[in-house]
Amino acid sequence: MNFSFPAREPKVEAEKEEDAVVEEEIPVSMKPAVPVIPSENTLIEDIEEPSNTIEFAVETVEKKSATAAQKQAADKGVEFSIEKAPEKATPMLDDEPMLGKLDSPYDSTLDLSSYQFPPISLLPDYGKDEVIIDAEELTANKDRIVSTLRHYGIEIKKIKATPGPTVTLYEIVPQDGTRISKIKNLEDDIALSLSALGIRIIAPMPGLGTVGIEVPNRNPGVVSLKTIINSDQFQKANMELPLALGKTISDQPYVVDLTKMPHLLMAGATGQGKSVGLNAIIVSILYKKHPSQVKLVLVDPKRVELSLFNKIERHFLAKLPDAEDAIITDTKKVINTLNSLCIEMEQRLELLKDAGVRNIKEYNEKFVARRLNPQSGHKFLPYIVVVIDEFADLIMTAGKEVETPLQRLAQVARATGIHLIIATQRPSVNIITGTIKANFPARIAFKVTSKIDSRTILDTGGADQLIGKGDMLISNGSDLIRLQCALVGTKEVEEITDFIGSQQGYSTAFYLPEYVEEGGESGGTEISADEKDSLFDQSARIVVETQQGSASLLQRRLKIGYNRAGRIVDQLQSTGIIGPFEGSKAREVLIKDMMSLEQKLKDLSPDNFQE
Repeated sequence: MNFSFPAREPKVEAEKEEDAVVEEEIPVSMKPAVPVIPSENTLIEDIEEPSNTIEFAVETVEKKSATAAQKQAADKGVEFSIEKAPEKATPMLDDEPMLGKLDSPYDSTLDLSSYQFPPISLLPDYGKDEVIIDAEELTANKDRIVSTLRHYGIEIKKIKATPGPTVTLYEIVPQDGTRISKIKNLEDDIALSLSALGIRIIAPMPGLGTVGIEVPNRNPGVVSLKTIINSDQFQKANMELPLALGKTISDQPYVVDLTKMPHLLMAGATGQGKSVGLNAIIVSILYKKHPSQVKLVLVDPKRVELSLFNKIERHFLAKLPDAEDAIITDTKKVINTLNSLCIEMEQRLELLKDAGVRNIKEYNEKFVARRLNPQSGHKFLPYIVVVIDEFADLIMTAGKEVETPLQRLAQVARATGIHLIIATQRPSVNIITGTIKANFPARIAFKVTSKIDSRTILDTGGADQLIGKGDMLISNGSDLIRLQCALVGTKEVEEITDFIGSQQGYSTAFYLPEYVEEGGESGGTEISADEKDSLFDQSARIVVETQQGSASLLQRRLKIGYNRAGRIVDQLQSTGIIGPFEGSKAREVLIKDMMSLEQKLKDLSPDNFQE
């Protein structure tokens, strides 16, 4: 089976060698190798003669002689080829902004109709966008792999190399009857023979019938975010929230939809690329979505990682009404924000229920088609992406106060367009609990220090054998894919946020519902006559009639805002009509019939209020 080289003519470093014979346990002869400039007509063949001699030839073949070369390579034995990478997409012009167009009757972007998407020229190129194929290195690694396996009595039929940005994948087909576990157990021996930082053996490759050996390149490349943003996979992605994560081993851009995940858990040791990965995720959203379509809730206990995004507060950020800073750093404010998101989730679920739809995409399509009445409380709902940079710090300082609302959001919020991205440098079982893992099927692991940490985050080993500097494994369901994370530096993030922040934005950030913490104002105290809301009596009758003590119910029935409805609920609690806040449970209505309520309201006449 023959594979041709990539069409973009990567550099090849190979020197001309004279005929040489290496005497080992099995005699090995090498045909003369010449320098190769890879092209779509170049073939690399490994042919095993009946005398157990491996011949490895590197030949440059003209188009007209390609068929003849293939016939010469038809002998049985070990066949070695290099996989061809597909041609690159036509790059976007540097100064061309990516403008979104909506042809629907209702246009959510009209409030900021002059908004300009950041141009691709703000992202720099880190080196050349090509994989440097060192034919000498590929040949040497192939020989060592074959030699090591034969030393332990394992014969192979084929071996194929797929060079990537930082890692080369060698796929081998062993002879029939070979035990795969025997190859898996030789991981350390192969790493020793290759003098590699660490290799990973995939035995077997899912759906391919081969055994994969991932070997780090001697001179690893850099994957710039610009090449991913500029690719067809990202530009033409039919996704709600596309994330540009990096490139696969086969040098292909890897773009996923956050709404399909629907939440993402990231972990890795300090300095292995988590913060860069978060920046790449946020920047890819900024390049694809209009401010009216997505809002970001950024939690940064370290106070320095996400501070650059403060400049886009009036465009993309969401916060509590009383918050001064849109980037949340205080643990107490994190708790209030997560509980506020639970309130937002409840309100959205009510809107979805009234609209007769199952998720936010169907709801917005119905609203855009003007099939929902705004006077009934319906509105266009933006996606909300919650990014938490250091989850372990929150768990250590707040514990259940953070974990409880977070678990509820992870379980229910996906249908309402609220998605979570959590990163931590401590993937231990007391930080990433079973409940958290159950609701985060999509996980990214950067290099970790032990196999235990790898199993905690991925439920399997492998993350401890990564080489660092953005090398990562992503698990989405049953698939485990190795990627090189896209690099975006602090300077580029600053330029992008400056470009967006300098444009006209909304008057304020996106306000989340107001949250009154437990034991706050509503601790069973009485209210004065001046504080009593004019709709207090009517609200009390609605609550007792429906036996539901929720602010969202009062909003819909009385057509008032959430803040006023929340104050009325506090007054109903302080006067003993409804019970206290109980987290995810509905408030208990303490008065069960209208006759008892009328007597209660009579007792609560102005003369009975505390002066």
